[in-house]
Amino acid sequence: MNATNRSEQVEPTAEVDSNIDAVSEVEEGIREFVRNYIAYLRRPQVASAETAPHGVPAETSESAVNNVNSLIQRVAGTSLAEIEKLISELESLRDLLHAEGQRVQREISGYAQLSHAAMKSTRMIADNVNQWKRAADGLRNS
Repeated sequence: MNATNRSEQVEPTAEVDSNIDAVSEVEEGIREFVRNYIAYLRRPQVASAETAPHGVPAETSESAVNNVNSLIQRVAGTSLAEIEKLISELESLRDLLHAEGQRVQREISGYAQLSHAAMKSTRMIADNVNQWKRAADGLRNS
């Protein structure tokens, strides 16, 4: 029974190794593509208009560059769309915060005016109570 378990454990490892080999082949293919078709963009232009560096026809190089450019645009397009969406969300949040800040300022101003009016009323009431108290004391003493 242990021998069966060991053989089952060996098989997934073989599958993982073959997957790693396949990934390595794809990566090597990408590196080769970049070396053959894109690296010449960093070098000065070839005098001959019919061929590109490494003996690759100009039409093939141009189509490869166009393919890479379209791939970059698709990948960047998705990222740019997300960034623009985030920017618009942030702008709407900024507008909301600005509006809420103004509302809070209006409310605080209203409360300050209400507090000032309450203090005036309280002073008037206290002054009237003092006058009544003095009048009552004057009546008692007389």
